[in-house]
Amino acid sequence: MADAAAGAGGAAAAGGGVAGGTAAAGKPEKGSGDPEMKGWLLKWTNYIKGYQRRWFVLSKGVLSYYRNQSEINHTCRGTISLHGALIHTVDSCTFVISNGGTQTFHIKAANEVERQSWVTSLELAKVKAIRAIESEEEEAEETAQVVPSQEIYAVVRDLTERLENMRTCYDLITKHGAALQRALNDLESNEEESLASRTKIVNERATLFRITSNAMINAGNDYLRSAESQGQKWSKMLHHEREQRQRLEEIIEQMAKQQSQMEQAAVMVRRSKNVPPAVVAAGAGLTSDDETEFFDAEEHPDNGGAFILKLNNRRSSSEDHVEGSEGQTGSSSESDETKRSNVQQQQVCLISAIRMASGDDEDAVDRVSNQRQEDEMPRSTRPSRNSSSNPQKVRRTRVPDKPNYPLSLWSIMKNCIGKDLSKIPMPVNFNEPLSMLQRLTEDYEYADILDVAAACTDECEQLAYLAAFTASAYATTTNRTGKPFNPLLGETFECDRMEDLGWRSLAEQVSHHPPIAAIHCEGRTWQCWQEFSMTSKFRGKYVQINPLGGAYVLFQKSGHRYSWRKVTTTVNNIIVGKLWVDQHGEMEIKGSNAAEGIKCILNFVPYSYFSREVQRTVKGVVINRKNEVKWVIRGTWDDKMEIAPVLRTQKNADNPTYITGDYRVAWKRRPAPPESEKFYNFTTLACQLNEFEDDVAPTDARRRPDQRLMEDGAWDESNQEKLRLEEKQRTKRREREAEAEAAAAEGRPYPAYEPMWFKQEKVENSDEYVHVFKNTYWDAKAAQDWSGCPDIY
Repeated sequence: MADAAAGAGGAAAAGGGVAGGTAAAGKPEKGSGDPEMKGWLLKWTNYIKGYQRRWFVLSKGVLSYYRNQSEINHTCRGTISLHGALIHTVDSCTFVISNGGTQTFHIKAANEVERQSWVTSLELAKVKAIRAIESEEEEAEETAQVVPSQEIYAVVRDLTERLENMRTCYDLITKHGAALQRALNDLESNEEESLASRTKIVNERATLFRITSNAMINAGNDYLRSAESQGQKWSKMLHHEREQRQRLEEIIEQMAKQQSQMEQAAVMVRRSKNVPPAVVAAGAGLTSDDETEFFDAEEHPDNGGAFILKLNNRRSSSEDHVEGSEGQTGSSSESDETKRSNVQQQQVCLISAIRMASGDDEDAVDRVSNQRQEDEMPRSTRPSRNSSSNPQKVRRTRVPDKPNYPLSLWSIMKNCIGKDLSKIPMPVNFNEPLSMLQRLTEDYEYADILDVAAACTDECEQLAYLAAFTASAYATTTNRTGKPFNPLLGETFECDRMEDLGWRSLAEQVSHHPPIAAIHCEGRTWQCWQEFSMTSKFRGKYVQINPLGGAYVLFQKSGHRYSWRKVTTTVNNIIVGKLWVDQHGEMEIKGSNAAEGIKCILNFVPYSYFSREVQRTVKGVVINRKNEVKWVIRGTWDDKMEIAPVLRTQKNADNPTYITGDYRVAWKRRPAPPESEKFYNFTTLACQLNEFEDDVAPTDARRRPDQRLMEDGAWDESNQEKLRLEEKQRTKRREREAEAEAAAAEGRPYPAYEPMWFKQEKVENSDEYVHVFKNTYWDAKAAQDWSGCPDIY
C-alpha cells in the first residue's frame, strides 16, 4: 500500500512511538557542500499500518525516502522540495514537513536529539535551496537585461582575437615542425658534418617546436575558457529569447482567433437582430468558452412564481447564442444593453487585483435589516451613525486622489514571463496604498451576512447565507486597478470595528518562504479565520492565481463549523488590450463538528461572451446529511446573491428539477462612493483601512512609510522607501541564515521563525496545519505592551 500523509490521530494510532532499534540517527555526509543527511526514520503511512520504517536522504534541498537502502538507485517512494516548505515540530520526537497542502510528511525520530538534528539540517537545506534559486533568478534576470548588440560585439571581438592567436601559433608550429623534421633527416644522413653540430641543430629546432606548441596550448585554453564563460550566459539568453518569441507568437495567434470569433459573432447578431455593426462591436467579448454545465433557473407557471432549477443544461456556445437571439421572451434591447454593460465592466480590472482570493439572535437580525434599509435610502436622508449617546469615531470617506504617473507596463513585464508573480519587482506605480493584509480584511466588508447566518435555526439556510458571504469577497475585483503592497515578515494589521460594524480582526504575515498571511476575525456570534498563500505564473497574455490555504468559520451558538478554499482567479490581457479579471472554478463549503455531513457546492461560471448566462454568474446548492438538495443559490459575484428553499424535487431520467420558493436577497453590493474612480476605486471601508491610529502595534501596516508616502502622493519617495524596506528585510533574512548555518556547524539547535500573534495548529480530522490566533493581541493593546514586536520598518 502506498504511503499517504495522515493526521494528528496518527501519533495515537502508532501505539507508543518508536520501537527499539527501528530508527537510527541520521548522519551528516562529510566532504560535501550540501547539508546532506541519511538515516532511518519512521514515516506515517495510514491508519492501518501506522508509522513505518523508511530510509530518508536529504540532498541538494530535496528530502527523499525509500523502503530500504537498496532502492536508492532505482525506486524513490516520495520526495518533497524544501524550497517553500513548512517544517513544523509536533512533539519531542515528531515533526512535519509540508509543501503548502499538496504533500505532507509526518516523521518520527528515535529521540529528541535525532529529531533536532534532522530539523536543523532541514532548515539549513531550505535556506540554501532558497538562496540557490534566488541566485539563479538574479543571474537570469541580469542576463535578460543585457543590451544584446553591445555584448555580442564585445564577445565576438574577444573570441576573434583569441582565434587569431591560435592561427598564428598554428602557422609557427607548422613552420618549426617542418624545420625539426628536416633536422632529424639530416641527423640520419652520412654527411661529413660532425654529429655534434647536427645534434645541436636538432635540439634548437625541437626547442622552438616545444615553445610554439606550448603557446598553441595556452592560446587554446584561453579560447576555451572564454567560450565556456560566455557560452552559458548566451545559452540562457538564447533560451530566454526563444521562450519570449514563442509566447508572443501564442499571444498573436490567440488574438487572431479572438478577432475571428468576434467577427463571426457580429455577423450572427446582425443577421438575427438586424443590429448595426457599431453596436455589436461595443458588446463583443474577448474570450470564448466551451460548454457550461451546472444549473439554469426558470419560472414555473404552475407554482405561483416559484422557480425550477435544472441540472446539466449543456449546449454549445454557438447554439446558446442563436437560441438566445431568436427565442427571447423579454425585451431584446434591454438584454443587449445589459450584455454591453457587463462586458464593459469586465474589461476594467487590475494587473494583480487578486483578492487573494478572501447581543442576541433577534437583535442581530434587526441590526442587519436596519442597515440594509439605510443602504437603500438616499445618502442625504440616511440617519447619522454618530448621533447616539456614545458618539463613535468620525471616519474618513475617501483618500487623496491618485496622481497621474505614466509608466510602461511592457517595459516591466517583458522580462518577467514565466516567473512567480510575487517575485516580479514592481514600482509603486502599479500599487494601491493598501497592504495585502488590508485587502484580506476587506473580505469581511459584508460580515453582517454572518450575523444573519448565526441567527438561522435551519442549518441548511445558515449555510446558504454563508455561501453568499464567500461570493461577496470578490465584489471589488472588477474595478480595482492596483496591486496591494506585499507584506513584510512580521507585518500586522488590526481592524477594530466592533462598535459600528460588529467585528474586529487581526492579520499577520507569518512566513516569508513561502509567503503566508494569517487573519482572524470575530463578531459577536461567530469567529472566522483563514490562511492565505498562492501560486501564480505570469504567462504573457494572462496571470493565473491559484489560492492555497483554507478559510474557516465557527458559529458559536450552534457549534457549526465550515471550511472552504477560494476559487481560481485569472487576469487577462496583461500586455495587449484592456485588463479584465475572471473568477472561476468550483468551491465546496464543508461542515464539521455539529455541521458534519452538510455541504454547499458553488460554481463560479467562467466568462464566455457566447453564453446566455449573465457574466460573473455563481450558481450552487446546499445539500443536507441525506444528500438532498435543500436550498439553491444564484447571482453574480460582483453584484448580488439570492437564495431560495427547495419545495420539492422532480426526479427525471437524467436531470432532476428543483421547484423552489421565493428568492430572497442574501447579499447586495453597496454603491461605490462618489468619484471613487479618482482614488483607486476604493470602497468606503477600503478608504478607512489605512486611516492612521496611534494605539496600534508598531508593525501595523498603517505605520509602513512607503505605503503612507504613496497615499500622500509622494511616489518617488515611496519607491525609495520601498527599496529600503525590502533591502532591510533581505539583510535580516541573511542574518538568520548565517545564524542557522553557525548553529548547524556547532551542532546546536536553531529555532525557526515564530509569528508574534499566531501559532500553527493541526486542523481537526485532517493532515493540514493552519495558523490560528493566540488571542493575546488585544490584551497587549490594552496594556500598550509591544515589547515583543520585531523592528521591520
